[in-house]
Amino acid sequence: MTKTAAVILAAGQGTRMKSALPKVLHPLAGRPMVAHLIHALGAVAPSRTVVVIGPGMESVADRVAPLPTVLQAERLGTAHAVAQAGEALAGFDGTVLILYGDTPLITPETLTRMVEARLAAEDPAVVVLGFRPADPLQYGRLICSPAGLEAIVEYKDATADQRAIGLCNSGVMAVDGRVLFALLAAVGNDNAKGEYYLTDIVALARRMGRACAVVEGAAEELLGVNSRSELAAAEAVIQGRLREKAMEGGATLTAPETVFFSADTRLGRDVSIGPFVTFGPGVEIGDGVEIKGFCHIEGARVAAKATLGPYARLRPGAAIAEGAHVGNFVEIKNSAVEQGAKVNHLTYIGDARVGARANIGAGTITCNYDGFGKYHTDIGEGAFIGSNTALVAPVSIGAGAIIGAGSTIARDVEADALALTRGPHEVRPGWAAKFRAHMRRLTGKN
Repeated sequence: MTKTAAVILAAGQGTRMKSALPKVLHPLAGRPMVAHLIHALGAVAPSRTVVVIGPGMESVADRVAPLPTVLQAERLGTAHAVAQAGEALAGFDGTVLILYGDTPLITPETLTRMVEARLAAEDPAVVVLGFRPADPLQYGRLICSPAGLEAIVEYKDATADQRAIGLCNSGVMAVDGRVLFALLAAVGNDNAKGEYYLTDIVALARRMGRACAVVEGAAEELLGVNSRSELAAAEAVIQGRLREKAMEGGATLTAPETVFFSADTRLGRDVSIGPFVTFGPGVEIGDGVEIKGFCHIEGARVAAKATLGPYARLRPGAAIAEGAHVGNFVEIKNSAVEQGAKVNHLTYIGDARVGARANIGAGTITCNYDGFGKYHTDIGEGAFIGSNTALVAPVSIGAGAIIGAGSTIARDVEADALALTRGPHEVRPGWAAKFRAHMRRLTGKN
């Protein structure tokens, strides 16, 4: 395993995606497709990984950095694409995994099995990842014998008997680095497309007297993404995996099919997740947290035994401490809600600290933006903020202070003080009846 390298082919234009975004950067579970492959490669700890990109794909190079990229200036086929990594892998004599940036669902376990097969006693020059799709369509077929993999036959060239074979070629390979580039140099382009096909190296290796082998993967692992509908199908697969992982890890999902995770979502034990909850990137949930239905959480940390929702929204920078409550239609952004604090109803807390055991009344907002800059609101521990309060930042509310309902607070309030801003209460008996009579005379309406 220590002598493993990887080549990721990511030069495809993805024209069927109809997007300005390079195909391999389209996200699955909040992570670009190519990043899923890089993450899976961690299981085999490659000493070198090279990403092959096409012209104008600087954004791909930026996303995979610090991994090196090489340019396939002309798209002349898969063998030609891998050959562009020759200089980057010069002198490498271990196993080279060849992967595709638009086939992001391959598991670490499958990559490990491929490397192990390449290092088996038979010393195969090429190990191909095969799969058995429900409908083989026009995939190339893997022709095997007791001696191993004999050839890859493209569908258009296959006989009726060969087309009846269910084992298909995924294109993913593990190749002996000692012969990889010699095999690639021998590949020709005498075919209808005039391209250099990577699949030809199997026949070339057999002519050298080297064995070739097959490792089978699950069909869902080899789902290629070339269109928006295929992207949605891949998303369904990865969400299924993430839901299963969450439940195996000790989380309860009331309606699993309605919960959507990001690839990096971290859940503690005994977390309860209601229906229609969405996790964006960068979320960490502690033990025993209850997340009620219809919450949206992104870039946030939630400590043990906190309660969220229903219909709560945590935006990046939200930090919810142990035992805190964030209730329905509450939005928290770049703010700390400390231990035992309650923000239960119809409230916006942005760029703020809510101290331990503070209670924030319904309809409270922190006015953190003046059109030019963002400002901080500090609410001390045990403070009580009455309903429908506007806290105009920068402002500090002292520990234990009480803010009367309906106030607009633009100056600091000391600890244990009462602050309120209200106009005088005025009642004019009979005024409403006189007003209506006057308006009827003016308009002629009853």
